[in-house]
Amino acid sequence: MNTLFDKIWDAHVVQVVDDGPTQLYIDQLYCHEVTSPQAFEGMRARGLQCFRPKQIFCMPDHNTPTHDQDKPIEDPVSRKQVDLLAKNAADFGLTHYGMFSKDNGIIHVVGPEKGLSLPGMTIVCGDSHTSTHGAMGAVAFGIGTSEVEMVMASQCILQQKPKSMRISINGKLGKGVTAKDVALYLMAQLTTSGATGYFVEYAGDVVKALSMEGRLTLCNLSIEMGARGGFIAPDEVTFDYVKGKEYAPKGEDWDKAVAYWKTLKSGDDAVFDKELAYEACDIQPRITYGTNPGMGIGITESIPMEGDANFEKALQYMGFKAGECLLGKPIDYVFLGACTNGRIEDFRAFASIVRGRNKSDNVVAWLVPGSWAVRKQIEEEGLDKVLEASGFEIRQPGCSACLAMNDDKVPSGKYAVSTSNRNFEGRQGPGARTILASPLVAAAAAVTGVITDPRELL
Repeated sequence: MNTLFDKIWDAHVVQVVDDGPTQLYIDQLYCHEVTSPQAFEGMRARGLQCFRPKQIFCMPDHNTPTHDQDKPIEDPVSRKQVDLLAKNAADFGLTHYGMFSKDNGIIHVVGPEKGLSLPGMTIVCGDSHTSTHGAMGAVAFGIGTSEVEMVMASQCILQQKPKSMRISINGKLGKGVTAKDVALYLMAQLTTSGATGYFVEYAGDVVKALSMEGRLTLCNLSIEMGARGGFIAPDEVTFDYVKGKEYAPKGEDWDKAVAYWKTLKSGDDAVFDKELAYEACDIQPRITYGTNPGMGIGITESIPMEGDANFEKALQYMGFKAGECLLGKPIDYVFLGACTNGRIEDFRAFASIVRGRNKSDNVVAWLVPGSWAVRKQIEEEGLDKVLEASGFEIRQPGCSACLAMNDDKVPSGKYAVSTSNRNFEGRQGPGARTILASPLVAAAAAVTGVITDPRELL
């Protein structure tokens, strides 16, 4: 019996080149402003139109400011990229969710919430965190700019078929442990290259019990283990989430779609190239101490005494010492958001900790929804009032402080507890020191001013 990955992949094969790549049909192409300009220029140079324009969706997110979006963007490079995406989408007849429109946000947040990303699809974007959409039961992965052009021109891509891996996490997560902690735990176990060459299917009790938001977070971070992508078999959680969404099938088409989606699972006798299993009881709230997402520890644990070749360099950059426990360590910035943790559930979690408490005076906090739809829901649920009463401000949607491509940069030498996906040197700004964490850990740090175990505040 084939794995779920085989089923979706094989259903999209156009042809296989002998001793070469597979020509794979792509259901949805997402374009943002950073990795698409050269692709559009290539199309113009060859006098080509997009082969299936209705299956291409464009959205600025990396360069968008998170305040005063109704005014011109101050940074000239950001402004040029955002304006160019709007022009390219218009020239090629593509759907464009422009900045400050109700449909805008981070492309990996908007795709699922609009029902554009559906089970059984193949989805690509010129962005490594495209693996997020795998939570819908889709084969989704990031591609390079030349490949973006290839999909624009043909709605197909040339790819070598990855190997398959299943990671099962069984048992029940403890108090204060989230999908983000599961992902950070897996990265520490596998290292940032442990899943290289594989497409990962997540399974087990913990994965089945995750909400859609939790699944999106887990799949988002697949790339940080080196995987080509990660996904979860669709089930009732998926169907309930998708039903009624703008681009979801309706009426009889819905019934037909669900009947098909229910077949999208690996058989009991499916053979994977690699299988790994972990226990939920071994996972506690987690933080990173180094300069890649795999350099992480449980929040009550100490930094290891030794590590790989980059270990000493990473500790030097972060200003930490081997054997040090980070509880009580003062921090300067807190960032809630990104395509990893910018969804409504993440804001609910953050608010659950800060409710009735005040933001620490020494902390600058950026709370950035992943889309305008998330921001609207925050307001409808009154979370904005809870957060404002505690001294926090909700910003406008965008990638924000996940990466230093917009105004939200962490200053050199400052510590940021961040719900984003990467803690590389300079990722959040030149010299910035990033500690990756869940929304609960970020909230605990925001109100205490130091790294704090959120279980003490729940």
